[in-house]
Amino acid sequence: MPTNQFGIDDLASKLKNGSLALFPTDTLPALCSRPKYSKKIWIIKKRPLTKPLILMGGCLEDLFEFVHPCAKEDGLKLAKIYWPGALTIVMPTIGNLSESLNCQTNSIGLRVPALRLARDLLMQTGPLATTSANISGEPPAKNALEASIQFPGIPMLAPLPWPNSSGMASTVVSWEEGKWNLLRHGSVILNSN
Repeated sequence: MPTNQFGIDDLASKLKNGSLALFPTDTLPALCSRPKYSKKIWIIKKRPLTKPLILMGGCLEDLFEFVHPCAKEDGLKLAKIYWPGALTIVMPTIGNLSESLNCQTNSIGLRVPALRLARDLLMQTGPLATTSANISGEPPAKNALEASIQFPGIPMLAPLPWPNSSGMASTVVSWEEGKWNLLRHGSVILNSN
């Protein structure tokens, strides 16, 4: 088992000081950083800058402060049904947060994971820039051991082993002018209403 395991308080401190970290979610293990250090994620993951990161938060309120008012009502309706859970909601934002997560537009993907351990970390750190814990183009890590092999030396959330995840990526929907568009099928099946 990896030796670079840290409890929530210590891992949160490392993240606040610019470290990357690995933690479990309900879908796939995540590689994360504070948004202002997100360039490190693209570099270590060898991820094209054209592929955005997700802003993951511990609760709905932590994420919706960044949502543009024109989309907030529609986004809240969907979030209240599917969060915490495996739905990523791409919404237009206010401020310059999108510059740290999506170089293409002012929209970012938002998610509150269902796994309590992940939410506990996120409540301590505030929202984090996240992506699946794998080198770009490689299969996603399914557990802590696989994540530590792909990213040796990156601090990990303890305790290990992590709770089992679904092993399936989140469903991704995008809001555009009052309509929802499915961008990626995942572990959530949306109601057609």
